Amino acid sequence: MTRLFALFFLASFSALAAQGPLAEMVEIKAGQFMMGDKAEPDATPHEVSVTGFMMDKFLVTQELFQKVTASNPSRWKSDKNPVEQVRWSDAVKFCNKRSEMEGLKPCYDLQKWTCDFSSDGYRLPTEAEWEYACRAGTTTDYFFGATPGALKDYAWFDKNSGGKPKPVGQKKPNPWGLYDMVGNVWQWCNDFYKVDYYKESPKQDPRGPATAQNKVVRGGAWRFAADNCRSGYRYNESPGYADVCFGYDIYGFRCVKNLPSK
Repeated sequence: MTRLFALFFLASFSALAAQGPLAEMVEIKAGQFMMGDKAEPDATPHEVSVTGFMMDKFLVTQELFQKVTASNPSRWKSDKNPVEQVRWSDAVKFCNKRSEMEGLKPCYDLQKWTCDFSSDGYRLPTEAEWEYACRAGTTTDYFFGATPGALKDYAWFDKNSGGKPKPVGQKKPNPWGLYDMVGNVWQWCNDFYKVDYYKESPKQDPRGPATAQNKVVRGGAWRFAADNCRSGYRYNESPGYADVCFGYDIYGFRCVKNLPSK
């Protein structure tokens, strides 16, 4: 029975890999941009160059998370809602399982919690990749302008969410076709957070400090103010944070992966 189960398991994975990607992605072309926000003491603007990559068009939904992990930790249950109540480690494990299901090489060593950026599998975006994709070629505080007046058209935040997250893809996308890049749920990034990291950050593909206590989250969330939805706004949280009473249902994520080899 054990052998039969193993053969069935491998056959199922092979079938899933043959079906292609489990979620739609957008190609983000390589480029340069001014990363940061002059209004924030931990986000001094500086020029960064980013190698091209693929990014999920939508936040990871509860439906997709359930399909990959056979679990759904979310407080606000709904298939098309973003998955939430996920730790950084939960997001990383999802990335590895999604990679395996599609026949790709996992990026993460789950013993050391390190990322192999050369792997062709899924991972969390670096902070630089996330902001580059969010800005989508814009230089204003928000990707749609200098003030938050139009935010209601692009994001779910404290003024329009009704006190809970919403199904993905209901608002307008940013200029590069990415939905819910701000609002709905905070998005885990791969990087450790360090207040003064921008002072030592390399210009090409920065990946955050080697170690720190917290991980970067970006984008704002359904019960946060418009100010937190600025493209350059930084936030951080413990990768193992799990207290629902203090807001664990505000953390979700989306995946990225390297461009396919030509």
